[in-house]
Amino acid sequence: MKHKLIGLVLLLACATVLGACGNSKFKADYSLEIPDFEHVNQRGEAVSLESLKGKPWIGMYIFTNCVSICPPMSLNMAQVQEKLQKKGVDDYNIVAFSVDPDVDTPEVLANYISKYNVPDDSKWNLLTGYSQKYIEQFAVKNTKILVKNDPNSDQVIHGNQFFLVDKDGTIVKMYNGFAEKIEDVPIDTIASDIETYIDENL
Repeated sequence: MKHKLIGLVLLLACATVLGACGNSKFKADYSLEIPDFEHVNQRGEAVSLESLKGKPWIGMYIFTNCVSICPPMSLNMAQVQEKLQKKGVDDYNIVAFSVDPDVDTPEVLANYISKYNVPDDSKWNLLTGYSQKYIEQFAVKNTKILVKNDPNSDQVIHGNQFFLVDKDGTIVKMYNGFAEKIEDVPIDTIASDIETYIDENL
């Protein structure tokens, strides 16, 4: 009888653990570990993977001289932040890697972000301070997103994705950051995913 009772207790314990796991609403679609980095943001502050750990962050690639997708991507990211602010979500960061680092100094990046009237610019980190070759290799190798300099113009070819990075520095979700129709950019989904991840993991 004693052995049966112990077995029943263990069975109930296992069922409880499995049930808790099954109730998780956040589901990772990717598992891409980002390597250590340390760059400088638009405020002249050092930002590293280590300094970002402990909170999720959503990343993208932009450059200030962009004449195509960067302005709408930046506006879309600002809308994500607005949704998060309305939800009362605070434990996150936004990271934008410049793909034109020779032009995009911290001062240039600070001027760029000031044009978008973002809800809370303290959460934005527009990064620079590396070579063009570095960011091309970093993007393709670690985030699976194309970044390539166009030798025939002053533009840089790059992907339009937003990527969600968990508190440990691993990409877990990717989204369209730009689309011809604004309704095809999943702004509500991104904000909800960040909120759910924070609720379940912080």
